[in-house]
Amino acid sequence: MIPLLVARNTFREATRDRMLAGMVTAGLVLLALTQVLGGLALGEGTRLTVDLGLSGISLLGLFAILLVGTSMVAKEIDRKTIYNLLSRPISRHAYLIGKWAGLVATLLVVCLVLGVALAGLLLLRGERGFGVSIAQAVYLAGLELTVITAVAVLFSSLSTPVLSGMYTIAFYLIGEWSYDLRAFADRFPPGLAGVIHTVANVVPNLPLFNMRTLASMGRPTAPEHLVFATLYAAMYCGCALALATAAFESRDFK
Repeated sequence: MIPLLVARNTFREATRDRMLAGMVTAGLVLLALTQVLGGLALGEGTRLTVDLGLSGISLLGLFAILLVGTSMVAKEIDRKTIYNLLSRPISRHAYLIGKWAGLVATLLVVCLVLGVALAGLLLLRGERGFGVSIAQAVYLAGLELTVITAVAVLFSSLSTPVLSGMYTIAFYLIGEWSYDLRAFADRFPPGLAGVIHTVANVVPNLPLFNMRTLASMGRPTAPEHLVFATLYAAMYCGCALALATAAFESRDFK
């Protein structure tokens, strides 16, 4: 119950700071720009619209995570509000999970709004049959942002906002290239290859959540892919939040 209250307050704070409105506005502007660039796409305007629209959801979400998620704990410490919160019957793990859930709720609302806007834009263009693939792609993008938020919360509980942001970006970039990293590791000696494989396995497997290519062709993914991606995201978030809670429990704010 307490994590839900913290999540609700976090969501309200994000709304009050106009972050939600700013992200939605930026996403809508990006969708409008795709129509301007569509004339230069040599008949690939629909594919450009879908690809940039879905990419915009992921990048805007990442920007919000870097702006808010990596400084959640530090901001509470600077404001001295962390002492008032933790002096109440609120456990540290409930506080941390609630913060994560509130930011995730904000990001999912943005994904939903921009996903509906993208589907509506395709209908206005006379393109039908993209509804299922767009819905699946937006769902997977939401899962990706959920995982990255958990990573940001983990680093936020350990370090300063600047370092947390750098670590989160590093995890994001390496996670995006995790498949290539595994293939690249095979070219190195066994010892170094093992280290690279370990790094590729520790960072989130973000290509699992990327179906922009399929969505741009109006092709849905298999249900098994959605189930596996959901289970993977739940497992990774659980592990990251467990580590974050362990670090946060031992942190001294004095």
